Amino acid sequence: MLSVCLIFLYALLSAYVIGFLAVSGIRHVYGSCRIGADGYVMAGLVTVTVYAQFFSLFGKVGLAANLLLAAACAVTALIFRRQLKEEILWQYSGMGRGRKVLYLLLFLLAAYGTSQGIIHYDTGLYHAQSIRWIEEYGVVKGLGNLHCRLAYNSSSFALSALYSFGFLGGQSYHCMAGVSALVLAKVCGEITEAGRRKKLLLADVARLMGIYYLLIIFDEMVSPASDYFMVLTFFYLVIRYLERAEAGERFWLPYGLLALLCVFTVSVKLSAACVILFALKPAVMLVKEKNGRGIAGFLGMGIFIMLPFLIRNVLISGWLVYPFTAVDLFSVDWKIPAEIAAYDANEIRAWGRGIHDAAEYGRKLGEWFPEWFAGQGMLDKLFILSGIAAVPVSAAALVLAWRKHNRIWQDTMLAAVWVNVSFLFWLFSAPLIRYGCVYVWLAAPLTFGGLALQLIKDRGAGRIFWRAVYGALFLAGCYKAVMFGREIAAGYSGEYFIRQKDYENFETESYEIEEVVFYYPKEGDRTGYEAFPSSPSRALIEFRGSRMEDGFRYKK
Repeated sequence: MLSVCLIFLYALLSAYVIGFLAVSGIRHVYGSCRIGADGYVMAGLVTVTVYAQFFSLFGKVGLAANLLLAAACAVTALIFRRQLKEEILWQYSGMGRGRKVLYLLLFLLAAYGTSQGIIHYDTGLYHAQSIRWIEEYGVVKGLGNLHCRLAYNSSSFALSALYSFGFLGGQSYHCMAGVSALVLAKVCGEITEAGRRKKLLLADVARLMGIYYLLIIFDEMVSPASDYFMVLTFFYLVIRYLERAEAGERFWLPYGLLALLCVFTVSVKLSAACVILFALKPAVMLVKEKNGRGIAGFLGMGIFIMLPFLIRNVLISGWLVYPFTAVDLFSVDWKIPAEIAAYDANEIRAWGRGIHDAAEYGRKLGEWFPEWFAGQGMLDKLFILSGIAAVPVSAAALVLAWRKHNRIWQDTMLAAVWVNVSFLFWLFSAPLIRYGCVYVWLAAPLTFGGLALQLIKDRGAGRIFWRAVYGALFLAGCYKAVMFGREIAAGYSGEYFIRQKDYENFETESYEIEEVVFYYPKEGDRTGYEAFPSSPSRALIEFRGSRMEDGFRYKK
């Protein structure tokens, strides 16, 4: 846990400074807007992730990448020392003693949860290997031919590699999901403001669902799974968007910054593609203002954020967006064969629908949905059914908000509609809960919560309704707090007080390709981190040159 705390501090400090630099540059061009400490950290995480991906195109992401990052932070802190001091003092002075204690507690809880827990199954399958390839080589052409899942190329793996400290020769740390969880926990902790204002906002409803998710993954965020990064970022985006909308924000820049976060989220996991709908708000505002400089600038920044992700896709797989073969732009010798990519895409869809034979991915909705739905947990069933009902309701509420010329309600219902579109996209593509739990858990609460906040006033029968809501939330909160405390107590172990729980490793067998030793599992399909390079089975590949750095081709 101690090592995790130190990495947390380094990651948060470097992200804050780099985020301050990035946001300051944007504000210098487009105008001033206030953001909190978490805003700088998120901006920094996006910037640092893009940096790590670009760095990987030229070499391994390790000591040199960290030295350059530290130097950039030092120069920024020196040049902007006055502005940074003013910003930090403003943020610190705005926190009461209770809030400071809360944030310290959240920091320690996040560090504890990240130091031990359950390692995700897919981490042993390909997450750990993906991160190690970035640590050891950066990017290797045709890597996806060794194992197609290595071509999934989440930008979060580059971020994890940057802060893994594997170059020190000890273990490779995997703390960045915990850092992302800590940022969201800070934002969700702001729900205490609801007591001061004596009412809930729709952003608070999203915060409640964010807290629910954080409690669920507390014993899992030790794993660097891309699902966690995507869901945590999506929650953050929705909360901050709703907060701006409910405050009646009219300036496009705060929404523009969130639009860049939308683009980043897509690079973390392609299943979040519909999140780009949130970028429509600032886009429309810029078009109405005829702000050509803003349109060009933010379009350019969005492309810049996606560029290294797309370049890595092409280098690793030969496809612009693996495993989707509809966009076929490149004819390179390391390209993963189209039939393998298509099979992989079908397997993702089939697996999400509870079908374990990829050849049956095309089964009709009426054939797979009943069995898939029956396999869900009781609470998830309730959320799914409520989400389906929320789709037409959110559309009707948006129309009603437009007819009433209620701008704030329009903006909040737009968010609900966009979440519902994401929910439908998930439901009809690959509806595995962990792929899209954020859509499942937000669709109905945002839709019906938004309606209730607008239509049920705090007087008469409405007062009784809201008191019942607050009472139910209080009881649910007490129950979850007790269960969470029991979970921590039951899972306590002093074993990881200094170091983080390491990656799981599995027994392997070896074979050689052109005098280089490769590994595959003796049983099952997982190898872990240590057996490197490895794949779930003997790979059908050949080297493109004399060295592994030259990459691999598929061997028929």
